[in-house]
Parts: sequence; C-alpha cells; structure tokens
Amino acid sequence: MKSQKKFIEGNEAVVDGAIAAGARFYAGYPISPSSEIAEGAARELPRYGGIYIQMEDEISSMAALLGASLAGVKSFTATSSPGFSLMQENLGLGIMSEIPAVIFNVQRSGPSTGAATKPAQADIMQARYGAHGDHSIIALSPSSVQDCYDLTITAFNLAEKYRTPVLFLSDEVIGHLRETVTETEPGPDQIFSRIQPDPDISQKDFRPYGYSSDSVVPMPAVGNRKLLMRTTGSTHDEKGEFSPNPQNIDRVTHYLTNKIEKNAEDITITRTYQLDDAEIAFITFGCSVRSTISAVDILRAEGVRAGMLQLVTIWPMPEKEIRAVLAKAGTVVVPEMNLGQLAGEIRKFNDYGCRILQANRTDGVLITPQQIINTLED
Repeated sequence: MKSQKKFIEGNEAVVDGAIAAGARFYAGYPISPSSEIAEGAARELPRYGGIYIQMEDEISSMAALLGASLAGVKSFTATSSPGFSLMQENLGLGIMSEIPAVIFNVQRSGPSTGAATKPAQADIMQARYGAHGDHSIIALSPSSVQDCYDLTITAFNLAEKYRTPVLFLSDEVIGHLRETVTETEPGPDQIFSRIQPDPDISQKDFRPYGYSSDSVVPMPAVGNRKLLMRTTGSTHDEKGEFSPNPQNIDRVTHYLTNKIEKNAEDITITRTYQLDDAEIAFITFGCSVRSTISAVDILRAEGVRAGMLQLVTIWPMPEKEIRAVLAKAGTVVVPEMNLGQLAGEIRKFNDYGCRILQANRTDGVLITPQQIINTLED
C-alpha cells in the first residue's frame, strides 16, 4: 500500500480521505469553517473523474447528494452548524430511503449564525434527533488531522455497509488544525461498497428493502436496466411501494433503529488513555480530547490516578464502554464545548453511584487543561 506524509489541515485531510474511500461526487454550499472541504473537493474530484457541484443552499445540497448516491456514486457534502440545520429534512429522507452518504459538519458556535469562525461542540443532540421521527444514526468525531483522513474512510465504509447517511462531527479547531498526516492508500479489502443484487434475480423477486431482519439488503443503482429501484420518503414496503398500514409502519420504524443499535459493537470506536488504574476518569470527544490528555498528564505528575475515555463514535453511544468507566471510577468529568450535551447522556447510564462533573466552555475558545482540572476543585 502506498503511503505519503503531508502537512495539512483537517479539512484538507477530509477531502483526501473521501477520495481514498472512493467518493466521486460532492454537492455543497460554502460556509465557514468548512469551506476548505468544498474548495478541496472542487479542485481534486475532477482529477479522479468525479463531479463537484456548488448548490444554491444546504437544502438542495442534501437533495443532490442523495440523488447521486441513488445513482450508485459514493457522495459527500460539508457544512457547518447553521447549514446542518437546513439539511435535516433531506437527512430524514436519506434515513428513510436508506441512502448511503457522508455529511461533514465542522461545528461552530451558535445558535443561528452565532460566531461564524469560533469552535463549539454543541450539535450532538441535533445530530441524533434533528431529523424527526424514531430512527438511529451513526456519527463520528475526529480529534486530530490524522483522524480526519482515517475516519473519513471509516465513515464511507459504514455508510455503505449499513445503507445510511453517516455524520462526521468535526469542529473549527480540528478542521483548521495543521499536523503531519500519514495518508495510506487503503487496499481493496479495506473499502466497503454497497452490496449488489444477485445477477440472476428477477424483478418479481427483487426487494430493494428488507425489514424482516436487522441486516441490510443489496442496493442497485437507480437506472439499472434490469431491476427497478423504487424509493420514497413515505413509509414503504420491501418493494419500495407506499405502505402506511400500522403493521408496516411499526416494522419499518424498528428496522431503521435496530440495524444500527443492534450492531453497535461493530460500529462504535473508543480509545483510552491512562485508564487502567484511573480513579478519576474523563469522558470526552473531538477537540476537547487534546486538552483532556494534557489534563491527565498534569494530574498524573501530581500523583493523581487520572485517565480518559475518548468517544470516537458519538452515535450510537458506546454504552458498554461508558458503563465500564462509571462502574470503576469514583469520579467522572465530562469536558465538552457546550453546556453538557454529552454529560446528560452519560448520566443516563450511571447506575453505579459515580460522581459526574461537567467541564464546559461556550465562549468560542478551546477548553484548557487547567479549566478541566479546576472542575475537580469546584
């Protein structure tokens, strides 16, 4: 496998990762602090036979993204928090129609326009529940520029494997951070492309959707000369035809949730740092990981047994790993650049009497190691 080292920013690494994963279509609308992804896609995709389209807004960007994916092309878009709000309706369409795609959200301060160039991590709950109705979702969060390359490939693989839009929750700090990255070209066995139907199957027997189990079914491209691929945002049966009867509504709802939640162990990724003997544990994600590692090092130097659990996968929430920390540590601190969105989820798993503290920052400045440590003294 070919490898090369580059000194680039996170947003640039995302484009390289998308191309390495086989993505060949981008539709988007520029918005700070994600615009470098659009710029990179416009420059690089044509070199690989791909297509870049700048749309008039984020609503149409999501629509074009889903259309290209239905046509059989691995597709992606990038936005920031206000644009992510506009994408929610068509994100719901992608979930219901089971269309693979990757959406990069380089988070910034809000609500509304907020502070356009300032970082935040406040889109956790929007990522999970922004699209209405019961469903599940996959969301990854990078903490380095290397992650922006590696996890982008992972995001596309998960989107194709589970036939679902996958969210990539970066932030302004990671998006604009420059680091040395080793970009290793993935081999064929490291790239997952959507499963295709048996070439001998007839239209009569073909089912583009499967609700009888928690596993996904093959997905041909729209325009396939042999098989008609129906899709709709309305509740549909396994042929893709409108079917709003109570029994089908119920099974579709459970299927869209279970195909992700019941495969959480395959999907979720976590990392640990000095956690084996930790009495004080930090649980965090994204840019806050970097400050938390420094906080752990400072505390260890002072004789305090501290450690960290990093959630690379935010959704589905890595419940098993979080519970293991809560059961062992006397105190858990949750550093995040919002008012406590992750902390609220962690408290739901706290059946162990663990003390849970919050280290929050919402002023558009990266949370510091000392601020995190100070939480233990408040």
